[in-house]
Amino acid sequence: MTVYKKQIGALGEQEAANYLIKNHYTIIDKNFRCRLGEIDIIAREGEYIVFIEVKTRKDCRFGIPAEAVDYYKRNKIIQIAQYYLMQKRMHGRNIRFDVVEVIGCVTGHKPDIKSVRVIKNAFQA
Repeated sequence: MTVYKKQIGALGEQEAANYLIKNHYTIIDKNFRCRLGEIDIIAREGEYIVFIEVKTRKDCRFGIPAEAVDYYKRNKIIQIAQYYLMQKRMHGRNIRFDVVEVIGCVTGHKPDIKSVRVIKNAFQA
């Protein structure tokens, strides 16, 4: 992964977090890592604990960002979410899996975000 891709990913995650906060999510954790992998953002919205995968792309030339959250990635996120809930003793909570798509790029040192879209309940455990 090139530095540029990492910058785009970090920018996308920050834009997604800002968007979520503006839309009444409370961020609980960012970049939660364990031996199974990583979840980009964990938040609370109403009665739900929401596990959020952020996908950032410069454009939609090769498909929409959410298409990158395939069967394998969804299963990985579900496993990490189960581990997180166990570790934090949050059993029995209402959970949801959202995907945030960020379309935009960095021109020079300035972000150029064209759109942010939240897909609520993007997949089921």
